[in-house]
Amino acid sequence: MQRLLDEGNVSAYLIERGILREGEECAVGSAGDGNINWVRRVRGSAGRSCIVKQARDALEKFPQYRADTARLIFEARYMEVARPLDSSGVLPAILHFDEANRILVLQDLGTVPCMGEQLDGGADLDRALAELVAFLARVHRATSDADLDGRFQNDQMRRLHGDHIFALPFRENDFELAPEVAKRASAIWCDTTLVERADRAYRLYLEARGGLVHADVQSSNVLIASSGPVLLDAEIAHVGDPAFDLGTLVAHVYLPALARREVPRAETTARLVRSAYAAERPVSDEFSQRVDTYAAIEMIRRTIGAARVECMNEAAAAMRCLDFAEPILRGERRLAS
Repeated sequence: MQRLLDEGNVSAYLIERGILREGEECAVGSAGDGNINWVRRVRGSAGRSCIVKQARDALEKFPQYRADTARLIFEARYMEVARPLDSSGVLPAILHFDEANRILVLQDLGTVPCMGEQLDGGADLDRALAELVAFLARVHRATSDADLDGRFQNDQMRRLHGDHIFALPFRENDFELAPEVAKRASAIWCDTTLVERADRAYRLYLEARGGLVHADVQSSNVLIASSGPVLLDAEIAHVGDPAFDLGTLVAHVYLPALARREVPRAETTARLVRSAYAAERPVSDEFSQRVDTYAAIEMIRRTIGAARVECMNEAAAAMRCLDFAEPILRGERRLAS
């Protein structure tokens, strides 16, 4: 039986594991959105603070979905494999990992804004993004020939995530959208070219070859600390297409820029991101095309899918995003490179 944590017993658990001292009082609060796992910040009276994550059968914000709790094992393994390549401190420190109870205790960085908040506000994150993408490229390069698939059999999370990216936004659904956006979404479902290209990308995403990918490099999973970017939430990590990590990140550079009508600035940042990646891991034009495809799909799903980003809530912004992303997915034009 899995030992389930809650606000009332988490301090006792941390004392047992030597993270808090006996008799130490603590304050338990929220830490991030916690969409998939139970996540809390625990502050001890002696000055210690940590983030406690526990994976449970039902996803925290979407209990109608269930997933293997082994996802937290894959997150810990991702950090184990990637840590030696993390020369700039992109990964948070692991303070304790309880595999049996699917509990991960991480370094607490305090109140730090996420990349999404910073980009929404128009902040210049070029340096942080370059550090982050250089780290990803080092991981992709170092694991391109490694025999890791047996350690990352994370198929359930991979497919659950993949369905929300490549399938649900391109099939008839009942997501609540503004009327004009809903009409546009309906047209996308009926567009065989767009649907076939999304399906083809999904098949590529499911292939267990290429390198170790984080698989969820979205803006809310990147903190912008004073020391630089910090990448969180690797519970979807698997062996797959490295272009997926880069495409996801690029999409989240463009989304707020599209909302603010600042595409040229996003293009400049996207070029810097690609350049920083290529400096660590040379890429082909075919790889860049896959990056474009994944980025376009991510922009579309964040506009008409289940997990829409806040900056696309305004119908006009959503329509601009779809106008921008659709031709890229069709292969009619390319992103900045």
